[in-house]
Amino acid sequence: MTYPSSPFHSSGLSGLCCLFRRLGLARPMTGVLAAFYLCASIAWLASLSGCALPLDRADRADGNDRDHAQAVPISPGGHSTGVDDAPRVAEPLVGNDEDGTSDTFRRAEVRGNEKVVTVPSSETATPDGRRERDDIRETEESQLSSSSDRLRSSHKARRASQQAAALLDHAAPMHGNIVPPTGAAPYARPQYPSSPPYPSYPLYSPYGAFDTEQYDHRVETPFRETAHRPLSTFSIDVDTASYSNVRRFLNDGSLPVPGAVRIEELINYFDYEYAEPRDGNPFSVTTEVSTAPWNPDHRLLLVGLQGEKVQARDVPPRNLVFLIDVSGSMQSADKLPLVKEGLRTLARDLRPQDRVSIVVYAGASGLVLEPTSGRYREHVVHALDHLHAGGSTNGAEGIRLAYDTARRHYDPESINRVILATDGDFNVGTTSRDELVRLIEKERESGVYLTVLGVGTGNLKDASMEQLADHGNGNYAYLDSPAEARRVLVEQAGSTLMTIAKDVKIQVEFNPAAVKGYRLIGYENRRLADRDFNDDTKDAGEIGAGHTVTALYEIVPVGARLPGPEIDPLRYGAQRRMGLHDDARDGDDAGDLVHRPAPQLDDELATVKLRYKAVDAGRSTPASFLIAQTVGRGHREIDSASGNLRFAAGVTAFGMTLAESQYRGDASLAMADRLARGALGRDPNAYRAEFLRLVALARGLSPQARLE
Repeated sequence: MTYPSSPFHSSGLSGLCCLFRRLGLARPMTGVLAAFYLCASIAWLASLSGCALPLDRADRADGNDRDHAQAVPISPGGHSTGVDDAPRVAEPLVGNDEDGTSDTFRRAEVRGNEKVVTVPSSETATPDGRRERDDIRETEESQLSSSSDRLRSSHKARRASQQAAALLDHAAPMHGNIVPPTGAAPYARPQYPSSPPYPSYPLYSPYGAFDTEQYDHRVETPFRETAHRPLSTFSIDVDTASYSNVRRFLNDGSLPVPGAVRIEELINYFDYEYAEPRDGNPFSVTTEVSTAPWNPDHRLLLVGLQGEKVQARDVPPRNLVFLIDVSGSMQSADKLPLVKEGLRTLARDLRPQDRVSIVVYAGASGLVLEPTSGRYREHVVHALDHLHAGGSTNGAEGIRLAYDTARRHYDPESINRVILATDGDFNVGTTSRDELVRLIEKERESGVYLTVLGVGTGNLKDASMEQLADHGNGNYAYLDSPAEARRVLVEQAGSTLMTIAKDVKIQVEFNPAAVKGYRLIGYENRRLADRDFNDDTKDAGEIGAGHTVTALYEIVPVGARLPGPEIDPLRYGAQRRMGLHDDARDGDDAGDLVHRPAPQLDDELATVKLRYKAVDAGRSTPASFLIAQTVGRGHREIDSASGNLRFAAGVTAFGMTLAESQYRGDASLAMADRLARGALGRDPNAYRAEFLRLVALARGLSPQARLE
């Protein structure tokens, strides 16, 4: 087989030169013609590289006759239908065999938006059936292959450079220029890849000095002396945003700022194997005591709640309002596009009895989709697909419109909830956090609950969104990937959207005969005054179907030294040494008497009490429900404790280390790894295995961990 000859022959060039000489244009035109001839020849040679695809030498050696495909774009006016099984067509291959007897064809088929041309191998068929090798073509193909490989390498390098630049624009960390550790830990969650991928080279913040992420400074709860403060009261917390936000920091190659680490949210990101509820209660209570791994002289008390599990078929209809921030700050790939992907996933899971509305806000707010039955979920997806970011952020106006939409279609037999997706950067209208909180508190009286989905980096207002969720009878989650969006909105839709008990409060009374002092780990912004436990008008947290809630106390037994300076013995022993004020955050109640346990109660460590309301209880409903359970003085060593306690202790050690807790004692990232690794248990979604990967990342980034 021969290749088509060049359309520019020397005879034609000579004739044109003679014509130019006769016309007196020889000198000026010869140079122009020569340049044109050179360019055309180069183009002709380039076209040859596109139609001659060499066979792999291994294929030639074993006589295989494999086809090779080239993708040829189809023009918009072509015949592409986008169907993979489109019929094939045939057309003659360019050129003929040397003997002119070839019946070889190249086959063309339509695949999607491309026309794929299949070129047969260089072995040609002769009339007598013998196969001949075209040595000349093999040599030329080898040369063209070498040239094509160089072009491909250059193209790949250019694409890699462009992708790296794009990652630096959209996936760079916002805090520091720390190089991620080398060596991958084999514990990544396999089900869903992170998005976007995180490269293994230094990353630099595109925001630089304009990084405006906001986190509250948290003052850790100190050790309390039981003789003066035997009661500890707090509201439950089911938020998980801190864990996925910490994961984002570590995946981006930097340690989280201490204010981003809320230990109770790290612990409650995971499910625990607690006993199922009994006696008609919406949740069960589990307690366990062991030695504290970071201080063997102390004890660790676990208080665990297990919410009643509800089958998917028993979940009530859902009246959902998607409230979506479409302001200019939501343009980047990890904000509005991620929100749309997560809500699309939820929309595809809707049932005919569910209803969805979409409200958006930027400089102004508007209703994009009227309440629509889940039977028409494609309309919900279509509305989400057409959202674009731009403008300022008037969050308060959007909140009012979303609650108004939910109220107009309120159904007491349904789940009525607003799902707010934002980076929290409110900059128009009502921007004060206190005013926004008061707005949410007013709107929650309608019986509509709130879920807050935080997204993005660089300007994340974590503190504002956490408070909105806390005061809106809701929960707060941070979406760092499509996998997390699916986990929150689909896999845990029951616990996230369906509330089974509200205003859940916990009060632990410690026995001074057994406990010298204690400290509640985390829950700094959930502490309540002791008298609030019996006040049914005080708001507290909600628990969802199937949800688990875990709290840990570090206990100093009688006979051990209480950390920090001790209080002088009281002159009037029956009275508490207190001020005349009531500190709602510290749980101080002026005028209460010290608890003096009877001798027969000396074998008790503490009593755990829980108070909650039914979901349908209104402000006029006076009664709440009480659950009480005593805790004995016996304890186990941490290594023989249950998997629940060991894993929770490992997560606590991880959180105290990252938050630089002054009470962390001997806690370290190595301790977190050891405790969690031995308590993985059943891990169907590999969330606990992923925690080990994050611990490994943190150890690579922490200077202190390298010395362990």
